[in-house]
Amino acid sequence: MSSLAAEGTHTDAFEAQDWVLFLVPGIIWGVSFLLIAEALEVFHPGSITFGRVLFGALALGFLPQTRQPIDPADRLRVVAVGVTWLAFPMTLFPIAQQYISSGLAGMLNGSITVFAALFSSLLLRKLPGRLQLLGLAVGVIGVILLGVPSINKGGSALWAAGLVVVACASYGIAVTLAVPLTQKYGSLPVFFRAQLVSVLLTAPFGLYGLTGGRSSFAVRPAVALLALGVLGTGVAFVMMTKLGARVGSTRSASLTYFEAVFALIVGAIVLKEKLVPVEVVGCAVLLVGAWLSSRAES
Repeated sequence: MSSLAAEGTHTDAFEAQDWVLFLVPGIIWGVSFLLIAEALEVFHPGSITFGRVLFGALALGFLPQTRQPIDPADRLRVVAVGVTWLAFPMTLFPIAQQYISSGLAGMLNGSITVFAALFSSLLLRKLPGRLQLLGLAVGVIGVILLGVPSINKGGSALWAAGLVVVACASYGIAVTLAVPLTQKYGSLPVFFRAQLVSVLLTAPFGLYGLTGGRSSFAVRPAVALLALGVLGTGVAFVMMTKLGARVGSTRSASLTYFEAVFALIVGAIVLKEKLVPVEVVGCAVLLVGAWLSSRAES
């Protein structure tokens, strides 16, 4: 089982390139929840998932590095990454965002780090470093604080928040599985093939959403979906898989703490989503957790 996971090659504190690979995907994914909300104005949730993975695959397909071959023995693992990182969780997010705010969806996304730490520790039979464990504990507190408003709302909001948490658990598995593959082949060959798997799996639901009047067309939602695919399901994922190969799955997944904070800020400024004090406190706690996770594992 340990062969399904791997430790990072860089265990010291984050360097400049690590912070770039950390911050850029965090910003892109923080905005992605706003883009999903915009796309939901006219597109069916299934069509959004299919569109974003399709546009992401098309964008990366032009890069020659994606053609590097992968050993047949590793192809099933690539399929697993495509299912757990793309097809399954990305189907859940648009469904959930019909009932909860984009800010809350982004904030709950911070739980990915916890799941990544859990799965990598089980597979590697090794706990993260002391500062990383402290960062995880702080992050758990932050995620709980961010989830309080949805608990108070109950009903569909609580159910939708649960879908987001299930999606985050799937992401945690994927981040862990992707590390040894990326170290062996590079981020582009692995993730591009994972995208192709997800395109095939999401096509039926996506085409269903495009028929029977379930979707319409407008320029802004279409542009939002295009950006969601090229940037959110293309550029950002490739950068995160590269970061994971360097610093390990747990520390790379901590970028979702920053993503959660940025999603809250974007939702408040652009969508005028109401903030409550507990969410502000939760964001501050998550930033502390992200900083602790970036420290040297020793």
